[in-house]
Amino acid sequence: MKYCSVAQMAARWQLSERTVRNYCAKGKITGAFLTGKTWNIPETAQKPLRKKRSKKSKNNLLAVLQREKESKLSGGIYHRLQIDMTYNSNHIEGSLLTHEQTRYIFETNTIGISENVVNVDDIIETTNHFRCIDMIIDNAKGKLTDDFIKHLHRILKTNTSDSRKDWFAVGEYKKLPNEVGGRKTTEPAQVSEKIRQLLNVYNATTKKSLEDIIAFHVAFETIHPFQDGNGRVGRLIMLKECLKYDIVPFIISDDLKMFYYRGLHEWNKEKGYLMDTCLTAQDRFKKLLDYFKIGYKDE
Repeated sequence: MKYCSVAQMAARWQLSERTVRNYCAKGKITGAFLTGKTWNIPETAQKPLRKKRSKKSKNNLLAVLQREKESKLSGGIYHRLQIDMTYNSNHIEGSLLTHEQTRYIFETNTIGISENVVNVDDIIETTNHFRCIDMIIDNAKGKLTDDFIKHLHRILKTNTSDSRKDWFAVGEYKKLPNEVGGRKTTEPAQVSEKIRQLLNVYNATTKKSLEDIIAFHVAFETIHPFQDGNGRVGRLIMLKECLKYDIVPFIISDDLKMFYYRGLHEWNKEKGYLMDTCLTAQDRFKKLLDYFKIGYKDE
């Protein structure tokens, strides 16, 4: 019998290598075995079937977030999502606030005294990011539109020092060319059309997979439509779409940052880098859902 590698079967089945390895480890692929650390998969192996989607429960993540937000419940998944996502997403972009300071701002609407200098913009963007997450929860089921994306940016950057610069367009697409990681991005004059095209393609289908959402994120970050705030807006969009399609969301933490950047840069050559990074982050979020006893689809 001929055997294939994980990479070969991942390409054949259009799955991430991580998913194929997980299938092997869980015994879902008949005849697969390890040689050292390498999985050998029978060439004739069948792709494991995913679990059928169960009927929606009143205890799915979005429903719980909406209830906890409305009741202002402290110590639940809403509380944890606000603090963890805001801290990590801002930290990726250079915020110097600690996780504890972020938590303190959310819980008390004040900032704890620090021996280090605190950037006022870091504080403002933290409180603004809390509002962005609330907007996501309130509008998760809505269609992703150009206006929605701009409104997220407007909330994020309102009252920051950037908002007082004539050349910085809060809630509007960039006026000046910019780069990301030394790479050129879409020219300002072309941004509106590129975003329109991207949204048309994305919204053409009514069902989305995690890979569809991540692919949109890569395209959005490649366009880099705003002068600043692209990463945070992009990750907020992924949160919205995961909640909309009942997909477990994820938070890119500091220890995954460099893998996340590599995945963005290498997406067109190798999707597995970013997929595996996001799946790792998703696994961590599943542990939170397990702790709070919130149901989710485990594919």
